Amino acid sequence: MEFLARFSPLRAYRDLRRFMVTRKRHEYWLLIPSLLITMFVVVSLQHDFFSKPEYKREIIYVKSWPLTRSEAEIHAQQIIDKAEQIRVEAELEKQRKVRQGQFKKLDDKLKSWGI
Repeated sequence: MEFLARFSPLRAYRDLRRFMVTRKRHEYWLLIPSLLITMFVVVSLQHDFFSKPEYKREIIYVKSWPLTRSEAEIHAQQIIDKAEQIRVEAELEKQRKVRQGQFKKLDDKLKSWGI
């Protein structure tokens, strides 16, 4: 706390005034954009730091099976589940191909521009 006791607003103002008197006119004009850019970066980082991530609840339902199931029932359910899994994977692969086509189109456009 001894370090903070030596600060005085009056001395700080005098020091700033003495510093500003020694500057040339063009340095004031360059000071404005540099302060604006710095403030923009600080405010952007502060906004990103304090924004909370979106919370999305994920509910997972579990099937309840009776203990008296036979091996045949288990095998039949596995066949049904496998068919569903193959359908879901095919749909996902179809979506991936569409997305890959979009990226390919964008890449071709950027190559035509020389990027």
